[in-house]
Amino acid sequence: MTDHVEVRRGHYADSVALMQVSAAVTAVEGVEAGLVAMATELNVALLGDLGFAVPSAGPDDLVVAVRAHDAAALDAALAALAAALAARPAASSADAGEAAPRTVGDAVARGADLALISTPGDHAFVEALDAVEAGVHVMVFSDNVTVAQEVALKRRADERGVLVMGPDAGTAIVGGVGLGFANVVRPGPVGVVAASGTGAQQLACLLDLAGVGVSHVLGVGGRDLSAAVGGRSTLRALRMLDEDPATERIVLLSKPPDPEVARRVEEVVATLRTPLVTALLGEGRPDLTAVAADVGAAAGGSVPDPWPSWGERPVPSAPGRLVGLFAGGTLCAEAVLIARAALGDVHANVVVPAPLRVGGATPVAGHLLLDLGEDEFTRGRPHPMIDGRLRADRILAEAPTARVLLLDVVLGHAAHPDPAAELAPLVARVRDDAATAGRELDVVVSLCGGRGDPQGLERQATALAAAGAHVTVSNAEAARLAVALAGGAR
Repeated sequence: MTDHVEVRRGHYADSVALMQVSAAVTAVEGVEAGLVAMATELNVALLGDLGFAVPSAGPDDLVVAVRAHDAAALDAALAALAAALAARPAASSADAGEAAPRTVGDAVARGADLALISTPGDHAFVEALDAVEAGVHVMVFSDNVTVAQEVALKRRADERGVLVMGPDAGTAIVGGVGLGFANVVRPGPVGVVAASGTGAQQLACLLDLAGVGVSHVLGVGGRDLSAAVGGRSTLRALRMLDEDPATERIVLLSKPPDPEVARRVEEVVATLRTPLVTALLGEGRPDLTAVAADVGAAAGGSVPDPWPSWGERPVPSAPGRLVGLFAGGTLCAEAVLIARAALGDVHANVVVPAPLRVGGATPVAGHLLLDLGEDEFTRGRPHPMIDGRLRADRILAEAPTARVLLLDVVLGHAAHPDPAAELAPLVARVRDDAATAGRELDVVVSLCGGRGDPQGLERQATALAAAGAHVTVSNAEAARLAVALAGGAR
């Protein structure tokens, strides 16, 4: 086994880009472990956790660590690293021979009106505050920003009259430009304010399939509607969309908010001129597919009935264990709510009403739904929307005792460039293994994507269906089918 650790001084790249670079390196045959990341305190600690020698480096330095079976595998990994770094787009100012701006203030002086902050969480607050003080809107992709910092940042943004999206805002579409994990969907009259990343992606993609586009998708961060934060960004985003001539309908998407914050939001909603629909994830509430259908119809779209699906639809027979392995947290939470209503106790690691929480490594004999994007799984490795190997390992571990596997695949920019290429052979393998053992194993896939996504919605769905999965664009429909196959009421 060969370890390689190097530090590249002053070589900065954002976290999304580096997650993709890490995925490219660790995908090389013969590579056992790899990390390509800025040398923040957290990432340096991760190096130690992975058993690498910890270098002397600072948060402005790029650290590369690879553990390979032999020298040939290491050479291949370093070649993949060089190719992945070279493939990252250059800044337009550099292309024009102009020095790139070194501060947010410099960028604003050159005409920027929105700042995307993707630095390590310890530094995100300072950079975001700099942008707010410069008078521009901010999307904080970074996580690990404290509640106190979020409150201070959003309070100052209120005073400056700008919007803060995030922290931990995974997706946004502003004026047709996707930020973070964003799908390619058509422009249109529906504005979305979302305290949920993959929930916003599911809604926007279903609207796109119904022929209805979005004006903006403004992700406000999962804590915005908490008592501590007070819905500051939600309220501002609602007012901004109400004043936007391109927005004719608004959808407010969130998990159940704090009651007092909800009352404050309702007061603002009552003053809006633009029609508004709430999509609050919770027991007894409409699922995201139902909301998309209602909004799409109201906006003049042609809502598919049924929604697009691929592959033979399994028929319930003998009941058994349901295992759901998700990359999207909101998609997992929606499936948990649907499953618990029909199956009773369902172990999960997402917090939804009446949670029965379980850690990722805890053995569970009953029904199990896991968000593999939770911190317990992503510490020291790329998010499963980028790198599917963590889920692949879990599928192989859970499939021998499962009657039904429920999986999600999320397409769009920054996601894996071809998830079906990895997942389809695995689906075929576990189904063949089950058949050899005389067991039934059905695989249901929720495919979240728009027709314009770079991975190709139809191509991904067709490949998964050919491997034996039933694929549908509706996460709620996928969950209901999986529940029925596991023995729950349809």
